[in-house]
Amino acid sequence: MTRKITTAAARIKMGQQDKLYLGNLDAKRDWGFAGDYVEAMWLMLQQDEPDDYVIATGETHTVREFLQEVFDHADLSIEEHVEIDERLFRPHEVPLLLGDPSKAQKKLGWQPKVKFKELARMMYDEDLQELIFGKK
Repeated sequence: MTRKITTAAARIKMGQQDKLYLGNLDAKRDWGFAGDYVEAMWLMLQQDEPDDYVIATGETHTVREFLQEVFDHADLSIEEHVEIDERLFRPHEVPLLLGDPSKAQKKLGWQPKVKFKELARMMYDEDLQELIFGKK
Protein backbone atom coordinates (compact mmCIF):
# COMPACT_ATOMS: atom_id res chain seq x y z
CA MET A 1 0.00 0.00 0.00
CA THR A 2 2.94 2.34 0.69
CA ARG A 3 4.21 2.33 -2.89
CA LYS A 4 0.64 2.47 -4.18
CA ILE A 5 0.20 5.78 -2.33
CA THR A 6 3.48 7.38 -3.41
CA THR A 7 3.17 6.26 -7.03
CA ALA A 8 -0.42 7.45 -7.27
CA ALA A 9 0.48 10.82 -5.73
CA ALA A 10 3.23 11.28 -8.31
CA ARG A 11 0.91 10.25 -11.14
CA ILE A 12 -1.80 12.62 -9.88
CA LYS A 13 0.74 15.44 -9.65
CA MET A 14 1.81 14.77 -13.26
CA GLY A 15 -1.81 14.65 -14.48
CA GLN A 16 -1.62 10.95 -15.35
CA GLN A 17 -4.18 9.81 -12.78
CA ASP A 18 -7.13 11.45 -11.03
CA LYS A 19 -8.10 9.17 -8.13
CA LEU A 20 -6.46 6.85 -5.63
CA TYR A 21 -8.65 4.10 -4.17
CA LEU A 22 -7.70 2.77 -0.74
CA GLY A 23 -9.11 0.54 1.96
CA ASN A 24 -8.50 0.78 5.70
CA LEU A 25 -6.71 4.03 6.52
CA ASP A 26 -6.66 3.27 10.25
CA ALA A 27 -4.31 0.26 10.06
CA LYS A 28 -1.10 1.01 11.95
CA ARG A 29 2.32 0.08 10.62
CA ASP A 30 5.97 0.35 11.65
CA TRP A 31 7.48 1.92 8.52
CA GLY A 32 11.22 1.95 8.07
CA PHE A 33 13.88 2.62 5.46
CA ALA A 34 15.45 -0.40 3.75
CA GLY A 35 18.90 1.21 3.90
CA ASP A 36 18.65 1.36 7.69
CA TYR A 37 17.68 -2.32 7.77
CA VAL A 38 20.63 -3.27 5.57
CA GLU A 39 22.91 -1.50 8.03
CA ALA A 40 21.35 -3.55 10.84
CA MET A 41 21.98 -6.75 8.89
CA TRP A 42 25.61 -5.77 8.39
CA LEU A 43 25.97 -5.11 12.13
CA MET A 44 24.49 -8.54 12.87
CA LEU A 45 27.09 -10.14 10.63
CA GLN A 46 29.87 -8.44 12.59
CA GLN A 47 28.88 -10.19 15.83
CA ASP A 48 30.97 -13.06 17.21
CA GLU A 49 27.87 -15.11 18.01
CA PRO A 50 24.67 -15.35 15.95
CA ASP A 51 21.51 -14.09 17.61
CA ASP A 52 17.95 -13.09 16.74
CA TYR A 53 17.00 -9.42 16.49
CA VAL A 54 13.88 -7.44 15.70
CA ILE A 55 14.73 -4.69 13.26
CA ALA A 56 12.06 -2.00 13.33
CA THR A 57 11.64 1.69 14.07
CA GLY A 58 9.63 1.15 17.22
CA GLU A 59 7.16 3.78 15.98
CA THR A 60 3.71 3.18 14.59
CA HIS A 61 1.78 5.36 12.16
CA THR A 62 -1.55 4.87 10.43
CA VAL A 63 -1.94 4.50 6.71
CA ARG A 64 -3.86 7.79 6.95
CA GLU A 65 -0.78 9.51 8.41
CA PHE A 66 1.39 8.16 5.60
CA LEU A 67 -1.16 9.29 3.02
CA GLN A 68 -1.40 12.74 4.62
CA GLU A 69 2.37 13.18 4.71
CA VAL A 70 2.76 12.22 1.05
CA PHE A 71 -0.15 14.33 -0.17
CA ASP A 72 0.94 17.35 1.91
CA HIS A 73 4.45 17.04 0.49
CA ALA A 74 3.03 16.79 -3.05
CA ASP A 75 0.66 19.71 -2.38
CA LEU A 76 -2.34 17.55 -3.25
CA SER A 77 -5.80 17.34 -1.68
CA ILE A 78 -6.80 14.01 -0.16
CA GLU A 79 -10.45 15.05 -0.30
CA GLU A 80 -10.19 15.69 -4.03
CA HIS A 81 -8.14 12.66 -5.06
CA VAL A 82 -8.64 9.80 -2.56
CA GLU A 83 -11.67 7.56 -2.27
CA ILE A 84 -12.26 4.72 0.17
CA ASP A 85 -13.30 1.48 -1.48
CA GLU A 86 -14.79 -1.08 0.90
CA ARG A 87 -13.68 -3.86 -1.45
CA LEU A 88 -10.06 -3.00 -0.62
CA PHE A 89 -10.48 -3.72 3.10
CA ARG A 90 -8.61 -6.90 4.02
CA PRO A 91 -10.82 -9.49 5.73
CA HIS A 92 -8.06 -10.46 8.16
CA GLU A 93 -6.36 -7.10 8.57
CA VAL A 94 -3.70 -6.93 11.25
CA PRO A 95 -4.66 -3.66 12.99
CA LEU A 96 -1.24 -2.93 14.47
CA LEU A 97 2.25 -3.89 13.32
CA LEU A 98 4.93 -2.56 15.65
CA GLY A 99 8.39 -3.94 16.29
CA ASP A 100 10.54 -3.59 19.41
CA PRO A 101 14.11 -2.84 18.27
CA SER A 102 15.51 -2.42 21.80
CA LYS A 103 17.73 -5.53 21.63
CA ALA A 104 19.27 -4.41 18.31
CA GLN A 105 19.76 -0.94 19.74
CA LYS A 106 21.44 -2.26 22.87
CA LYS A 107 23.56 -5.10 21.45
CA LEU A 108 24.34 -3.72 18.00
CA GLY A 109 24.23 0.00 18.70
CA TRP A 110 21.78 0.28 15.79
CA GLN A 111 19.33 3.13 15.41
CA PRO A 112 17.13 3.86 12.40
CA LYS A 113 18.30 7.11 10.82
CA VAL A 114 15.47 7.84 8.38
CA LYS A 115 12.34 8.99 10.19
CA PHE A 116 8.74 8.45 9.08
CA LYS A 117 8.16 11.83 7.43
CA GLU A 118 11.49 11.72 5.62
CA LEU A 119 10.72 8.22 4.35
CA ALA A 120 7.29 9.23 3.00
CA ARG A 121 8.76 12.26 1.25
CA MET A 122 11.76 10.32 -0.07
CA MET A 123 9.52 7.65 -1.59
CA TYR A 124 7.23 10.21 -3.24
CA ASP A 125 10.18 12.21 -4.59
CA GLU A 126 11.71 9.05 -6.07
CA ASP A 127 8.43 8.06 -7.75
CA LEU A 128 7.98 11.58 -9.13
CA GLN A 129 11.52 11.64 -10.51
CA GLU A 130 10.96 8.27 -12.14
CA LEU A 131 7.85 9.61 -13.90
CA ILE A 132 9.65 12.76 -15.03
CA PHE A 133 12.93 11.22 -16.14
CA GLY A 134 11.99 7.59 -16.74
CA LYS A 135 13.36 4.37 -15.30
CA LYS A 136 16.91 4.40 -13.99
